[in-house]
Amino acid sequence: MKLNALRKIRSIADYQFGKNVGERLFPNNVEVVYSRTGRIRRIYLDERMLATLRPRDGLFSLTVAGAKRLWECVQPRRLWVKVQDEAAPFVAKGRSVFAKHVVNADEDTRPQEEVVVISTKNEVLAVGRAMLSGKEMKAFRRGVAVRVRRGAAEEEES
Repeated sequence: MKLNALRKIRSIADYQFGKNVGERLFPNNVEVVYSRTGRIRRIYLDERMLATLRPRDGLFSLTVAGAKRLWECVQPRRLWVKVQDEAAPFVAKGRSVFAKHVVNADEDTRPQEEVVVISTKNEVLAVGRAMLSGKEMKAFRRGVAVRVRRGAAEEEES
């Protein structure tokens, strides 16, 4: 793999998820898959996809495996949403997170950012896109807080 591809994906991760996240999220042995046009498309570690680079905005969409890696290896934690135990099985199956089910959230989260949805036991349930800010998620009782893209239960099945 080209060294500047590794440098590029790490700098994007640092921008999106926080300073020095790139090195921990994407170690030296990651595999980068390119599109037909030669652009970085997907990043794998040990044959498990961690993330896809979105051509629309040049940022990452995490897989559940990528979210778990991010959750385990990055301190301080950012871009997370904690949901009630009653909602956890549905979220793990890929259902959206409603504001009334949010127990806590990273207050610095902004709408449209990539977030990791966790249970009250700090287990990664899903990945998705924030529809509200972190403060709004905690304050609101109605509406979709996170549009889930992939749940942990879905990923285990495939």
